[in-house]
Amino acid sequence: MERSEKKEKNDMPFLDIRNLLVKRGTRTILNRVNITLEKGETLVVMGLSGMGKSTLIKCIVGLLVPDDGEIYIDGKQILRLKYHELNELRKKLGMVFQSPALFDSLTILENVAFGLREHTKLSEEEIRREVAEKLAIVDLAGTENMFPSQLSGGMQKRASIARAVVTNPELILYDEPTSGLDPVMSSVINNLVNSLKKTFNVTSIVVTHDLTSAYAIGDKIAFLHGGDFVDVGNVEAFRNSKNPMTRQFIEGNPEGPIKM
Repeated sequence: MERSEKKEKNDMPFLDIRNLLVKRGTRTILNRVNITLEKGETLVVMGLSGMGKSTLIKCIVGLLVPDDGEIYIDGKQILRLKYHELNELRKKLGMVFQSPALFDSLTILENVAFGLREHTKLSEEEIRREVAEKLAIVDLAGTENMFPSQLSGGMQKRASIARAVVTNPELILYDEPTSGLDPVMSSVINNLVNSLKKTFNVTSIVVTHDLTSAYAIGDKIAFLHGGDFVDVGNVEAFRNSKNPMTRQFIEGNPEGPIKM
């Protein structure tokens, strides 16, 4: 690699999405989407249901191949990677699903350790140590031998976050992390997202409909509608946006440019 190419790679944002196009038959789901995210930043993606937020996440983790466009993660164009290279890159990614998605028949230790056992050669002692450390971070110390059914919904969500971060990922993707949680537990999850960012300098993408959460955790908020980001800015800019679609979404107004 030439020096100029190295410099270009090092100067790139940690996540760089360029002209991403995804179609389903005659319908365009993502229409030439562009967005960047620096290392350690949190991007909140908002929008109505069915507007392509989950599709965007699937493209980033390599579960869906777009019709056109480029996705760079840490300087690597993931759409050009070979199968084994993509699997290696996925080790840098953590995913927190809308539901905790824990295995009911496994203990919390076994659930959280799943990725370590699949993708590393750590000893059992090292795995237990890593799991204990991550459970302590999410305030679930001592739950290793419990089963998911013995935990509350909020505790299960925290266990799923521990599972996502146990491999020390560089990028975490959260799909509706506060969905179905009461306001107090939602605040706990928001604080946890911020704590992980500060402690590990992890880059995060959070899909949510929850404005309170978006304002609490976002460095950058992007509003996805009609297949593209119609409004992108920091919390203050988003909160005070003059974009009529953004204002309708924030105010929950049935009248406006967004037609249901």
